Amino acid sequence: MDFKHFLIQNDTVGLFLFGMLIFMSMASWYFIVIKAWQVRRTRHRSEQFLNTFWDSASLDEVAKSLKQHPGSEPFGHLTSHAIAAARHHAVHGAHRLHEAGSSTEFLTRAIRRIIDEETAHLEWGLTALASIASTAPFVGLFGTVWGVYHALIGIGQSGLGTLDQIAGPVGEALIMTGLGLAVAIPAVLAYNDCSRSNRLVLAKLDAFAHDLFAFLTTGASVPLNSEAE
Repeated sequence: MDFKHFLIQNDTVGLFLFGMLIFMSMASWYFIVIKAWQVRRTRHRSEQFLNTFWDSASLDEVAKSLKQHPGSEPFGHLTSHAIAAARHHAVHGAHRLHEAGSSTEFLTRAIRRIIDEETAHLEWGLTALASIASTAPFVGLFGTVWGVYHALIGIGQSGLGTLDQIAGPVGEALIMTGLGLAVAIPAVLAYNDCSRSNRLVLAKLDAFAHDLFAFLTTGASVPLNSEAE
């Protein structure tokens, strides 16, 4: 009894479930690799921007730097839109519904909107990982139940109920359970790791947003790296 025999003796439903688990595994590893690369790139670029931000003498200098090199990570993206929102409201005032309220209210809404956008961006792929992690074991279990059922039907029809006739088909059916767990475990670990990384980034982004809001509403300069961390 080998893996080739396991595939040959499976029926259409068993092969469909097997193919589903293979597809889920490929999708899971795709998201794992992409999210790992995304987290590493975001962390590196965020550190670079924050160093530039806290080393700048004023927000005008930061804005000039962002104009030359647009923010491609959460902190730069937030800073660019927040500065643009503050300047827009100062120049044009509240002429449209979404600009209603004081400058601080308008700026708060703009910052919150960007944080929500970054949250959605960071959470991309996590729903797929969570779905795979939660459903793969059940797909594997269903494949095992289906395989055991057909194995017992075959044994009953043959009239041979010896141990070697039972152990082989049942053992092959258990492959599906093992495959389901093999798909689910990496997805669970990756989901937990990505969720933790996202929480850390968003917590740091939220704290940075409060500092940025204070600078924009008071007109204060950016302190020289003394408060960078």
